[in-house]
Amino acid sequence: MFTLSEMVFLYHAMENVDRATFNDSFFVKVGTVESLQYKFGVIKAATNNFSDDNKLGRGGFGTVYKGTLEGGNQIAVKRLALDSGQGDLEFKNEVLLVARLQHRNLVRLLGFSIEGSERLLIYEFMSNGSLDQLIFDRTERTSLDWERRYNIIKGIAKGLLYLHEDSRLRIIHRDMKASNVLLDLQMTPKIADFGMARLFKYEETQGDTSRIAGTFGYMAPEYAMHGQFSVKSDVFSYGVLLLEMVTGQKIHGFQNRNGVEDLVSFAWKKWRNGTAIDIIDPTLKRGTCSLRDVIRSIHIGLLCVQENVNDRPTIASIVLMLNTFSITLPVPSEPPFFMRSNIDPEMPPLQEYNSRSRSSQISVNQVSMSDFLPR
Repeated sequence: MFTLSEMVFLYHAMENVDRATFNDSFFVKVGTVESLQYKFGVIKAATNNFSDDNKLGRGGFGTVYKGTLEGGNQIAVKRLALDSGQGDLEFKNEVLLVARLQHRNLVRLLGFSIEGSERLLIYEFMSNGSLDQLIFDRTERTSLDWERRYNIIKGIAKGLLYLHEDSRLRIIHRDMKASNVLLDLQMTPKIADFGMARLFKYEETQGDTSRIAGTFGYMAPEYAMHGQFSVKSDVFSYGVLLLEMVTGQKIHGFQNRNGVEDLVSFAWKKWRNGTAIDIIDPTLKRGTCSLRDVIRSIHIGLLCVQENVNDRPTIASIVLMLNTFSITLPVPSEPPFFMRSNIDPEMPPLQEYNSRSRSSQISVNQVSMSDFLPR
């Protein structure tokens, strides 16, 4: 792993080195940076001078506003707090990196603005909000029939496939959850919030850290307990999210009759006993969905949340499973059991101190992307 500053150094130092492993678009180029920069006055006008009426959300690292550019395009603007601690070069490099992550299933960073102590990030505006606002609301989730849910499930997998395998650098998201998936006008899912993402050279597959950052319930056991993370950590989180999509239940809000098991363990026992139909969201049962396809999705989710890292499928295998029903799925092992924590799952992600890892955390998006949504 390497930091963004190291990447810039490599770019300038590798004039006579084979760059086949690297993609120049990930490095600073003056012209490219300038093309992403907005004049502060333009954004100030678009947000009506950052008025309270345009405020979408607020977090520890800044406030997010809705804006409308002169041409009528809507944007979401993150105004970083004055103590965000980023220098201009680091800020521009991180902006350039995230802006280069172009994929149908990733939220798009449009640009940035710097003036004096002001640091602004400009994103595309998502009109249908975040997935958690729909799937966990008893009324709203009735609009998500199985076809829509399945398209969202597949779209998220495709976004992760791009991050893990299809971009020149391997990127581990580390905070996959329903609130970090946004939906556009056509209900296309877009992965958001790269504030905890880690960069790897393509040949690298895993890392470790003592700075545990993420959300309880979605975190893979090897990461939560030992600080070890990999592409399979994202797969675990994706499996939890998939089970939430099928059940309409939060990983933290779920309670069965004896109030002990979490959603993942309960789903596995129901699947093992041949009664997986019991956990399907009742609004889907009343629809025209294929129970066989829904139960197969539960099966795939359970493969993702297995305790042994090597037993979990790659995201490429998951995409294939979701699109090819003729593939025979292996039998999932029992998922890990997590004791319920007294930490509020709605609090900001757990942050500890002193990273052992040689890579630095991307800090562009340290406000949750769900703050970019209309209220």
